[in-house]
Amino acid sequence: MVTMEQLCEMECGALKRLLKDDGAKRLLLDCRSFLAFSAGHIRGAVNVRCNTIVRRRAKGSVSLDQILSGDDEVKSRLVSGLYSAVILYDERTPDAHMVKEDSTIALVLNALCRDPFRAEVYLLKGGYDRFCSQYPDYCLKSRTLPMPSAVSSAQASCTSCGTPQHDQGGPVEILPFLFLGSALHASKKDVLDGMGISALLNVSSNCPNHFEGAYQYKCIPVEDNHKEDISSWFIEAIEFIDSVKDSNGRVLVHCQAGISRSATICLAYLMKKKRVRLEEAFEFVKQRRSIISPNFSFMGQLLQFESQVLATSCSVEAASPSATLGPKSSSSPNSPYIFSFPVSVVPHGQPSSLSYLQSPITTSPSC
Repeated sequence: MVTMEQLCEMECGALKRLLKDDGAKRLLLDCRSFLAFSAGHIRGAVNVRCNTIVRRRAKGSVSLDQILSGDDEVKSRLVSGLYSAVILYDERTPDAHMVKEDSTIALVLNALCRDPFRAEVYLLKGGYDRFCSQYPDYCLKSRTLPMPSAVSSAQASCTSCGTPQHDQGGPVEILPFLFLGSALHASKKDVLDGMGISALLNVSSNCPNHFEGAYQYKCIPVEDNHKEDISSWFIEAIEFIDSVKDSNGRVLVHCQAGISRSATICLAYLMKKKRVRLEEAFEFVKQRRSIISPNFSFMGQLLQFESQVLATSCSVEAASPSATLGPKSSSSPNSPYIFSFPVSVVPHGQPSSLSYLQSPITTSPSC
């Protein structure tokens, strides 16, 4: 058991040597947000699941099951004593004396204290900021995303070509095995082959599957309207994406425009597998495909799914999500995931913590 006073410190140079010489026997836990981790992290690091909802429901006390939710192999190796060192880091905490009691590092440390294992626990001095500045080759960074102004300029320059905005460019990478795009993107075999796509998840009832002999297909026949219960398909869609991932394949999720239905599925996948809030998942996807805009009903269903996913994170004995979601149906009025369309909407000029709900709803073409 390790207390805050007993937390050891590790210099960046020492971690660099560990990564080079002893990678299999150390566990590196990134205690930053999902968005920060996705933007860049130290090679081999695992992002802990400890967002604000998990903290609140856990009343400030989280467990290994919660912070390593979805990383069963890592958790098993840890409790089996297969790691000689566990290194924690955040953005830039300089030393152990500066760790705040309510910080993610403190919560993770407390979780580690409750389970007996033989690894020494360290704080990386200076965090990711210092390590990345000294050893950038040992860090993984996402590709630089264009700024919104640059995207707008590029889109404006293409208006004369007559290509709708949602069909411009190509599919975008959400995760190394997960891509998001439109029906036009799904109809271009050279694009699919160039990106290494092996499967397509068609989230529509009328978009054709152009190359059924060449790729694996799965269809989710939903319309982009406020009566559809798209949440009843979440688990099946997630399992399909995982099956493609487990076979070392890549899946393109698309609908007609890649704006509402397919974006909703990608958001649900991130929330379930990365244990992140809808707000984080939405920002993550929007950084990659700026035009996403799930309709209000889908956003409501995603908020319900967020509550379920994060509640499961706080109680690992909870029922399976597939059991509580119930069978698939097209527009089931009794489903708890149907979202009542709001009578009033927060004006755009008024500040709101749910700013991601204020994006415009695209009604034409079908999304």
